[in-house]
Amino acid sequence: MTELEVVLDDLAADGDQLDALVSGLDAQQWKLPTPAPGWTIFDQIAHLAFIFRLATAAATDAEGFKAMTAGAEKNFDGAVNAALKAFENDSPGALLAKWRAGRAEVHAGLAAVPAGEVVPWLVNPLPPIVLACAGIMETFAHGQDVADALGVRLERTDRLRHLVVFAVLTRDFGYLSRGLTPPAEEFRFEITGPSGEVWAYGPEDSAQRVSGPAEDFCLLVTRRRHRADVAVTATGAEADRWLDLAQAYRGPAGAGRQPGQFARAGV
Repeated sequence: MTELEVVLDDLAADGDQLDALVSGLDAQQWKLPTPAPGWTIFDQIAHLAFIFRLATAAATDAEGFKAMTAGAEKNFDGAVNAALKAFENDSPGALLAKWRAGRAEVHAGLAAVPAGEVVPWLVNPLPPIVLACAGIMETFAHGQDVADALGVRLERTDRLRHLVVFAVLTRDFGYLSRGLTPPAEEFRFEITGPSGEVWAYGPEDSAQRVSGPAEDFCLLVTRRRHRADVAVTATGAEADRWLDLAQAYRGPAGAGRQPGQFARAGV
């Protein structure tokens, strides 16, 4: 099995986990507000359905992808809201069907990209494996919002490693979204997976270090928890600053979460 196949299978497993959480909801539960201001559970799944549709276009229809993303760079929030409107008249059942179809299509589309080729994305072209990791990040983030709305905790596995790698690769997004210059110095990341395995990235002798449990780290970089509510620690002034800025996605940082809004996940 190739690395891409492993990531795609783990993306599918994450989608199945979230699907199991929402498939039994009644019509009123789909309307429940989530911690993302103004977004219901329905909106969260609609966003994922759109993201998977977009990723499929990137993998299979470059011109279609270009049309779908026209104007997004100038008005990111507007593009996101416009995408949600495309689903607003769907029933929960119809939305679920579209999301499920999209998950299958993106798996097939990314798997079929010839080795060594990249696909278009919002800022720069990406290798299919990186786009699959981005899908894991999106599923984690919006799935967490759904879980928080329902008051449940999702079981996390070492599939989180793909999101950890993606967050390390996108370390600078938090700086760029705020118009700040990223530091030249590389960070050392030492993140402990649910199995207890330590995933280490970056120079061993770096003075800027970030460590903690993988679930907490992923909650931080997706801005689903405030740094005060996760067991992620930093050594070095710049690494400590990064804990305030961290985000593993392009575009505006958003409101994030408030200190004390949620109990610490890793303790």
